[in-house]
Amino acid sequence: MIFGKLLPREGNFFELFNQHGAKIVEGSRAFMAMVENYSDAGLRERHAAEVDKAERQADRTTAEVNRLLHKTFITPIDREQIHSLINAMDDVLDLLQDASETMSLYDIREMTDEVIQLAALSVRCCERVAHAVSLLPRLNKDETAEAAIKACEEIDQLESDADRVMRAAMSKLFREQADVRELIKLKAIYEQLESISDRCEDVANLIEGIVLENS
Repeated sequence: MIFGKLLPREGNFFELFNQHGAKIVEGSRAFMAMVENYSDAGLRERHAAEVDKAERQADRTTAEVNRLLHKTFITPIDREQIHSLINAMDDVLDLLQDASETMSLYDIREMTDEVIQLAALSVRCCERVAHAVSLLPRLNKDETAEAAIKACEEIDQLESDADRVMRAAMSKLFREQADVRELIKLKAIYEQLESISDRCEDVANLIEGIVLENS
C-alpha cells in the first residue's frame, strides 16, 4: 500500500477531524443521558445543554477546516474529500441537536423503549465514526486500513439495526397509539433518530472511499 507515501506532513486536518469526532461522541452520549433521565426536568435540561454545546464547538471545528482548505496549498487527502467528510460529520451532530430540540418543542413527556433503543444505536454509530476517523492518518499501514474498513462495515450494520428498530417502532405506533397528536410527535422523533445512523453511514461511505481510492 503506497497511501502513506502520498501524504505530506500536514496533520492539522486529521487533528481537526479527531476533534470533531470527539464532539460527536460527546454530543451523542449527552443525548443518551438526556433520554435516560427524561423524567427529571433538571437533568433533561442539563444534558440538552450539553448536546447544544457539543454542536456549537463542532461547528467551530468545521469552520476551521473550511478556512484551512482555502489557505493550504497541499492537503493530505483530496480537497473535496476533506470538505465532504467534515460536513457529513457535522450533519450527525446537527441531527442530534435537532432531535433534542424537537423533543422539547413537541412537549414529549416520556420516552418509549424504541426511542431509547434508537438513541443507544446512535451512540454506538457515533463512537465507530470517531474511531474510523482516528485511523485516517495511519492508513499507510495495511492493518490500519483494514481496521478503518471494518469500522465502516460496523457502522453499516448498526444503521441496518436502526432501520429494523424504526420499522418495528412505526408498526407498533400505528397499531397501538390512539392519540393522533402523540402519534405525530413520536413518528417525527423516530424518523430523526433513525436519520442519525443514516448520516453516520454517509461518513462511513466517505471514509471507505478515501481508503479504497488511495490504496
